[in-house]
Amino acid sequence: MDTSPVSRWYIGDPANPDRPATEIRYPAAGSNNAKVTLHVLVLNGGSTEVTWDRDTYPYLADVRWDGSERLLLTVQSRDQRSLMVLEADPRLGDTSPVAADGDVAWVELVPGTPAVLVDGQLITAADRDGARRLMVDGTPVTPVDQQVRAVIGSRGDTVYFTANPIDDATVQHVWRWCADGTSSALTDEPGVHNAVIGGPDDAPVIVLRTAVLSEPGSFTRVLDGPTIESFAQRPLVTPNVRLHHYGERRLATAVLLPTGRSADDGGPALPVLLDPYGGPHALRAVAAHNAHCTSQWFADQGFAVLVTDGRGTPGRGSEWERAVLHDLATAPLDDLVDALHAAAQEYPLDLTRVGIRGWSFGGYLAALAVLRRPDVFHAAVAGAPVTEWRLYDTHYTERYLGDPTVDARPYAASSLLPIADELTRPLLLVHGLADDNVVAAHTLQLSNALLAAGKPHEVLPLVGVTHMTPQEVVAEHLLLHQLEFLRRSLGLPPAK
Repeated sequence: MDTSPVSRWYIGDPANPDRPATEIRYPAAGSNNAKVTLHVLVLNGGSTEVTWDRDTYPYLADVRWDGSERLLLTVQSRDQRSLMVLEADPRLGDTSPVAADGDVAWVELVPGTPAVLVDGQLITAADRDGARRLMVDGTPVTPVDQQVRAVIGSRGDTVYFTANPIDDATVQHVWRWCADGTSSALTDEPGVHNAVIGGPDDAPVIVLRTAVLSEPGSFTRVLDGPTIESFAQRPLVTPNVRLHHYGERRLATAVLLPTGRSADDGGPALPVLLDPYGGPHALRAVAAHNAHCTSQWFADQGFAVLVTDGRGTPGRGSEWERAVLHDLATAPLDDLVDALHAAAQEYPLDLTRVGIRGWSFGGYLAALAVLRRPDVFHAAVAGAPVTEWRLYDTHYTERYLGDPTVDARPYAASSLLPIADELTRPLLLVHGLADDNVVAAHTLQLSNALLAAGKPHEVLPLVGVTHMTPQEVVAEHLLLHQLEFLRRSLGLPPAK
């Protein structure tokens, strides 16, 4: 990998001015990527370069052996609308196409693909007829009411994969498809199921990992075998989750009330806290206990907490995911508002006290919410938010917003900086100063725009923290800081 064309960025450590800044290569949207080449190394010395049309397909997305001496490459165009699967001769380095896909929006990379059956048939996954479907030599073999999430692997004439009903991404099951055209689910309990596969074709070993709402943690077992005992510590909170699908779009929403409260107990209306991620490639409203522990902690501080997966999140079909094409703001925010209003029809929610918190894309949504919809949202905590999409990386950002050097309008429409002067609600910005994913410049540039517009706000810099906060003490105190800010901003008494 030749990173010399990629821009140099510098991550400083303001708390320790005697230390030099860390230099990174960061391919921001519209800028140069690294130049990638592929080589096959011979153990006794020497190498062969694998060649393909790197000008047309600069992204090398996947490389794997097919179980024999053949090498399979997945390559993508810069705009991600074209994808090729190539087979390579590892001795000569020559490549030839074995599959291709194209889409006017983008071609999604599906984990675990390509795979190969014992007879040489190629397994891929692609969006066809509105759903992501398993493909065998280019022919879809799974139904349109099922969304394939990943291919686990193949053994003999069978391929194993994960999928969910296209109208319900709160669950995920493990499936197998056989070359005779039959398919069957290997899991049936409502929850989130994953698997890995090993062993030979004639005696595969499938290890299942399951998370459910009713029990903490996850459970691991060998298919048709016993469950492996778990010694994981139980969480200190027990989420009481009610999963709903609201409105015509069936917006998956987890509702969590304080322990001991119910929808019809006649108690006072509760202040509301939305706790979304809400962006591509991640789900939060799922049928898994541990996914909701932090949300339940906030609920137990006196909030009704809502977690909604709206348009743009995975699992709900092609049109659903592509609702964020050229606009990462409108559909996700509209769906949060719609879910909130739907939940208020059956839960005692105080819609005059609505806060929102989020991290990364969720932080972007939180800041966006108080900027665009102050009529709905009254306070926001935005952690590590993307505020200006030109500052985020090429492969992610250009997939949704295109190349800003060709058309900058989607970037302007999705940026928070041009609407900084619209802030009328309390906003807390939190950012790790060592973040090399969503760099701290995002928060600093938004803060600068807010200050220039005369808009009061709060900024909490986290020294030595990267994009997430794995440090236990920092994470604990950060939750307490967010709680204090939300209670103060929503006119609630301090926590006892």
